[in-house]
Amino acid sequence: MTIDDSAMQFNGYPTPSPSPPTTTQGTPLTFSSDITVLASSRAVIAGRLTPATIVISITSGKIISVCDSVVSSRFFPPGTPYEDHSPYILLPGLVDAHVHLNEPGRTEWEGFWTGTKAAAYGGVTTVVDMPLNAIPPTTTVAGLQEKVEAAEGKCWVDVGFYGGIIPGNKGELKELVRRGVRGFKGFLIDSGVAEFPAVSSVDIAEAMAELKDEPTVLMFHAEMIPPIANSVGDSVQTSLPPVAPVGPLNAYNTFLSSRPASFETYAISEVLSLASLAPNLPLHIVHLSAVEAIPLLRKARESGTKITAETCFHYLTLMAESIQDGDTRHKCCPPIRNKTNQDGLWEELLSNRENPAQSVIQTIVSDHSPCTPNLKLLPPAISSSASLDNNNNNNKSHADADDDETKGDFFAAWGGISSVGLGLPILWTEALKRYPNNNSRNNLIIDIVRWCSINTAKQVGLEGQKGALSVGYDGDVAVFDDEGEFVVQHDTMLFRNKCSPYEGARLKGVIRESYVRGQKVFCRHSGGFAKQGPVGRLLLERRQS
Repeated sequence: MTIDDSAMQFNGYPTPSPSPPTTTQGTPLTFSSDITVLASSRAVIAGRLTPATIVISITSGKIISVCDSVVSSRFFPPGTPYEDHSPYILLPGLVDAHVHLNEPGRTEWEGFWTGTKAAAYGGVTTVVDMPLNAIPPTTTVAGLQEKVEAAEGKCWVDVGFYGGIIPGNKGELKELVRRGVRGFKGFLIDSGVAEFPAVSSVDIAEAMAELKDEPTVLMFHAEMIPPIANSVGDSVQTSLPPVAPVGPLNAYNTFLSSRPASFETYAISEVLSLASLAPNLPLHIVHLSAVEAIPLLRKARESGTKITAETCFHYLTLMAESIQDGDTRHKCCPPIRNKTNQDGLWEELLSNRENPAQSVIQTIVSDHSPCTPNLKLLPPAISSSASLDNNNNNNKSHADADDDETKGDFFAAWGGISSVGLGLPILWTEALKRYPNNNSRNNLIIDIVRWCSINTAKQVGLEGQKGALSVGYDGDVAVFDDEGEFVVQHDTMLFRNKCSPYEGARLKGVIRESYVRGQKVFCRHSGGFAKQGPVGRLLLERRQS
């Protein structure tokens, strides 16, 4: 839609009259025909909501100009691709820094084609793939190469890769950095898959020694069994725990009690005790769930330790009190905790709005960790409402789907939440419930960009390239209808297996279009996905910071 010379009104949001493009100093700009132009009365630019026109080079895919006004198409060369998206919001494409794509090896769980297509549908223009649960895991250079070969030509958005730390692979780490991994992840508790064993303090110390001067980040799944714990511990991914759970196995509270907050605080204390071995190496806690860990992390940060944390959409929106017996779609580790805990996570995110760098929690991610629906062991009353892919119901490597006795068993079911591509509306819906005042809306969308684009890009060393609508950055743009609504159902869950705790939820906020480096990859209202197919690139340049 091309704007004319008169001011227009859309859904109560005024669109400014068009004006010729100028630099911030007021100097008129001229452009070649090798551009595409996106404009709107609302865009998140440099931490504020403002009218904007964004000019992207078709050749380089980079943003070459940002004007703080809606510039008419008549000021650009004839035939220039131009779209005025007023009144919808132009956002920098989200960077989901925690996604399990599971290819190669477990493509019945997920894959590059389906996972990245789901991401593009939800305005996520960059994902970073975790080192597990693919086979082989990304713990060796050879494993990375297999993953790269599997990903070629299948990615609808840009994809980066993490490496893993496991016992005995310290000799691989520096070369993995050189080959372009964005960071490393290790488990302090059983991961649930044999090919990615947990690391000890000795293993962590060896990894720190290898990586202390490298441009990377060392991340941890931070759960450990305290020395004395009445808990099923690190075998909760199986049906044979070392200590009998206290209560019915299909009751969520039984599972929650088996993985208390002390698992997280003990593990984080262990990481912090080793931080002095590599004082310049950034550390990061993935999927923080327990608010009890926040004071530990804050004290460490105040003393100079380079450590941050992320939390997940599900910890901020789902709560233990609402999970019905047997609904194992909600199982993940660390577990979803109670409403009081959830309130504490939100408080930490928003209490430092004036100085957001002070927040312990810097990023919000999906931790999309899918599996085939049979591995969730849903009881009939719940599985009848979920979309079970019968072609995928033959994988029984972790649980016997035909054993009715395990249906709804939170201890036998696979742990992981499926949500890639749903995160923005999930977060926006919850934020508006908590802060319904219209005066908060602008601040909330700016907060979400900081948590899900700017800071996630920084976490993986992509600052200056991803996460902002600024000159020199990739032209990754999400067009967001902040008033639109939809119901999560099979045709809005584009990941491979339609098994998610969000199924049936009515969410506010709809992605209308997604652009990757200036190329439109998804358009909700006209044809869906781009006919030219996947345009995503693999981000394999060596990290610089």
